[in-house]
Amino acid sequence: MALKPTIYKAQVELADSDRNCYESLTLTMARHPSETLERMAARLLAFCINYSRGLEFTRGLSTVDEPALWLHSDSGEIEHWIEVGQPEEPRLRKACGRARQVSLYTFGKSSDTWWKLNGDAVSALPRLQVWQLPWEEISAVAALLDRTVQLNVSIVGGTIYLDNGSDSASLEPRLLNPRD
Repeated sequence: MALKPTIYKAQVELADSDRNCYESLTLTMARHPSETLERMAARLLAFCINYSRGLEFTRGLSTVDEPALWLHSDSGEIEHWIEVGQPEEPRLRKACGRARQVSLYTFGKSSDTWWKLNGDAVSALPRLQVWQLPWEEISAVAALLDRTVQLNVSIVGGTIYLDNGSDSASLEPRLLNPRD
């Protein structure tokens, strides 16, 4: 018998002063049995950082042809493909061919090593931005999450501040492949 995903519900008050975006969001996230809480936290952060009307979580780890998040145009084309983790270069190349914009949020204790091994090939891809979420900070964000959580998420000057009412964390994503 296959294990079922664990459902998380988040009420998010998003205040992104960098983009002048202020929203109250009700999010339902399915955590795949093989997914870590840190990866789910990274997906949640990627959602908040890139929020716009129509952005949605995909079916996730169990579906190889979908990213962690995506945004479709009204005509059905993929506007924004958002990956989380340390995907292989061919997967990112395929994403760049399918979407107008591609973002990758890499994290984990081995993300520096992954970038050293893949950075040149990945940086050559068009329409791709790669962000690193520091492991210690992702771990602190994951500690804020419960199956039902209320989060205040503020983004100011590129720094993300999170508060669940009893604890808080902050995170500063680092752009690994700045474009000229």
